[in-house]
Amino acid sequence: MARQPASGSAPAGAYSAGMVAEGRFVYVSGQGPLRDGEVTGDTIGEQTQIALDNVAAVLRSAGAGPADVVQCRVFLADTADFRAMDEVYAQFFPEPRPARTTVGVSLPLPGMLVEIDCVAVLPGTGGEA
Repeated sequence: MARQPASGSAPAGAYSAGMVAEGRFVYVSGQGPLRDGEVTGDTIGEQTQIALDNVAAVLRSAGAGPADVVQCRVFLADTADFRAMDEVYAQFFPEPRPARTTVGVSLPLPGMLVEIDCVAVLPGTGGEA
């Protein structure tokens, strides 16, 4: 099969939480600080941790983990939160950390401060460094 869904947190719209493509790549949709469909956490640090926990759940369902991630995109409601987000992010990903782009955006839910997506290479598929 060329692609199959990976499970994780329930999507808030018309998309899959993640997709495994060609049996090798895992594309994780943007994960926010959602628990049971509600924005959770008051600070950027708390929300970043929850978003990364949601990323980890999708990766785990596909057979991958943080060490398998090769690229991330981080979307911040306020770029002034970069340093606090980065402190939590740095604890989640082992060295060498994935390539990353961070941008300031208007996020879709009230109170949502961060959203993170990523691409990983499944272990044992030839993508290991």
